Amino acid sequence: MKRLLQAAMIVLSVAAGSPSQAQQAPAAPDPQAQVQAPSQPQAAPPVISSETKAARAKLDGFKADLDQKEAAIQARTMSDGDLQAIRQQIEPILSEIRNVISEQAPRLEASKQRLSQLGPKPDKGQPEESADVARDRAEREAAVAELDETQRLGRTLLVQAEQLSAQIGDMRRAGFTRALFEQSDGLFSPDLWMSVVQAIPRELRALGIIAEDAFDQLRRRATLGVLLLLGLAVGIAIALYAGRRSIAPRLVRRDPGITDPSRRSRLLAALAVFLLGAAPAIAGSWVVWVAFDSVDIVPTRLEQVVRALLGGLAFIAFVRALIDAILAPDHTTWRLIPVRDASAARIMNFSVTLATVIVIGKVIESFNKAIAAALPITVITRAFFALAAALLFAEFLRRFANREEQEEACLGPYVPMEVDLGGPLRSLGWVLAVLVIGSVVGGYIALASFLVDQAVGISIIIALLILGIAFADEFIGGSLRGQTRLATTLQANTGLRRRSLEQIGILASGIVRLALIVLAILLVLLPWGIESTDVMGSLRALFFGFSVGDVTISLSSILIAALLFAIGFTVTRVIQRWLDNTFLPATELDAGLRNSIRTAAGYVGIITAGVISFSYLGLSLERLTIVAGALSVGIGFGLQSIVNNFISGLILLWERPIRVGDLVVVGDAEGYVRRINVRSTEIQTGDRAMLIVPNSNLISGVVRNRVRNDRIGRVLVSIPVPRATDPDLVAEIMRKAALAHREIMSEPAPRVLFKKVTENTIDFDLVCFVDDIDSAGRVSSDLYFEIFRGLRKAGVGAPAQAPAPEPEEEAQKGPQAEEKEDETLTLLKDKTPA
Repeated sequence: MKRLLQAAMIVLSVAAGSPSQAQQAPAAPDPQAQVQAPSQPQAAPPVISSETKAARAKLDGFKADLDQKEAAIQARTMSDGDLQAIRQQIEPILSEIRNVISEQAPRLEASKQRLSQLGPKPDKGQPEESADVARDRAEREAAVAELDETQRLGRTLLVQAEQLSAQIGDMRRAGFTRALFEQSDGLFSPDLWMSVVQAIPRELRALGIIAEDAFDQLRRRATLGVLLLLGLAVGIAIALYAGRRSIAPRLVRRDPGITDPSRRSRLLAALAVFLLGAAPAIAGSWVVWVAFDSVDIVPTRLEQVVRALLGGLAFIAFVRALIDAILAPDHTTWRLIPVRDASAARIMNFSVTLATVIVIGKVIESFNKAIAAALPITVITRAFFALAAALLFAEFLRRFANREEQEEACLGPYVPMEVDLGGPLRSLGWVLAVLVIGSVVGGYIALASFLVDQAVGISIIIALLILGIAFADEFIGGSLRGQTRLATTLQANTGLRRRSLEQIGILASGIVRLALIVLAILLVLLPWGIESTDVMGSLRALFFGFSVGDVTISLSSILIAALLFAIGFTVTRVIQRWLDNTFLPATELDAGLRNSIRTAAGYVGIITAGVISFSYLGLSLERLTIVAGALSVGIGFGLQSIVNNFISGLILLWERPIRVGDLVVVGDAEGYVRRINVRSTEIQTGDRAMLIVPNSNLISGVVRNRVRNDRIGRVLVSIPVPRATDPDLVAEIMRKAALAHREIMSEPAPRVLFKKVTENTIDFDLVCFVDDIDSAGRVSSDLYFEIFRGLRKAGVGAPAQAPAPEPEEEAQKGPQAEEKEDETLTLLKDKTPA
């Protein structure tokens, strides 16, 4: 009883505690909530790579720098030198921006490809993505957005930098044009001379101050060591200048006894004359300048005067050496340009005199800058020397023309040795002289001085260009031409043919020639405000790509695509050659099938190379399909025949109704198929002529193929003998001749046919077969010889010719004979069965 009461108390206590436990227990999760939980992941912050952060920081720095430069330019208070300095600072920024864009482009493309692998987001009503996929999608979208924003910022900055560079170039050219065409008082203006007279006292005082400064610095710096150093430098310069005139000619091999030196010898001598004439003078001026600059004995304001003087002396020696190298006034046979001796001497004297006048003018201009001379003094100095150069040029042209007229009058009609450019050059010279004189008189002094400087500079550039082109043609193209040592060595080591080496040499010399011409054009255009940075920027844009609307054209991409196609084409040709020479000969395939395999391999290789090239250019198959659809109209009208022949060629290669090596008859021509091309087929006739037949004609026309099934050929020998000859005897002779020949097939056996009986002869045909139709002609000839010998041995003579109808018999035919013939024809027609 006691135990029963205890059990009841335990049951009641458990029943009482269960509700409280139920109240304290957590609520069970909703199954639907568990299903929907993964569809609402927490948004993770975007993960940006360190490379992207660094690129973005770099672009932000460039943006701040460009904004600052743009603000400075917009103020329009900067000098030409400041503008040039800013432009030089922009160039490396442009390069860095391009590098950032090129580095980020593949990363952006890779991120887009990874994002595309996730596919599009599910639409409403479709199953939701898992949490991992949604998180991965969010991270990749953020990375793509950051990279795309970086690319767009880089392109924006690139455009801004290019626009700033172009704006600076425009501003500098505008300033150059204003300074060039700025008008002042002319050389003969009284106001200008009055201003000069008024400024003379001031300039004399400035000259005295400069002289006092120079002597004062000389007293302070002129120690014994300094004087010895300066004396040594001047002595070296004098020795170099003297050696240039006395020793250098002895080192140059211009032997007057050689009447016809080679072009290479003349070029080497010209190079030696130029270097030995110009290098010592330049070295001497440099030694003196280094000595003066190292001891600091020249006042700062006079340094430009010393530089102008020393540079001018070197310039005069340079001009003299250049003219001597090209024209060789004292050595007619060593001259590079065919001109007369008198003309060469006059050109030399004029060039040296003009260079001297220009150097004197530049030295005085630098002295005016040193003393800060008044503007009228500067204007009249530049005007005077520009006018002196123009008058000197005009006098040279006048004497040159008068001398030629005197020579022609004394010696009769003269056939000039030089190229016929004298007339146009003289006309251009007179135009230049008139322009310079007119500019000086009209007050455009800057323009006159600029034209003189440009004329001299362009003449020097043209002379150097002549030397450079001659050296390129002779030592690049000429070294690979003929039996030269270099050409022989390359032929032995590379296996190239002589003709190929000559073509390579011509191409290389042409490239060097083009580069020299482009460089000369840049040097000519440089003083006109067109700088190398402008040209290089345009060339860089052309090479690396420029945009026209939504299309980007890149010469580098085109060249690389062409290179890929050339590599694919070369590999295709190598494979075809391997098939022709190695693989296919080891098979038992006939020549026609081997040609089809070779041609098909060529088509596949070229098409593959083309697809790879177009893919590199960014032309996908979809775009090519669009282009092909656009061209279909043109193909339907203008290219129908070409496409028809191309398709016919493919049918010939696939169905092989004719093969390479087959003996075919096309129309009246018979020959062997030598090659089946894309558009036509080549057939070689018996007279070694090549017949070109369009492929469509072979498909749609009638072609007789003598070896379509096999190469067995029929030999037909027709023999007429006199009518009185025993037929059995002739048949036996012909049969024995056929059986005795070893190339005639025994099956089918040779047969002799009694063909017909004529008035004077009986005709026989010997029909036999050979296993190769190519030997049919030769076998037929052998049989004729053998049968003729057999008939002669049997005493059978040649058949007599049927007598020709006599004219009298024809004349005896009258109306009665014609009526009789008409009756016979009517009777035969009636007896003919219907």
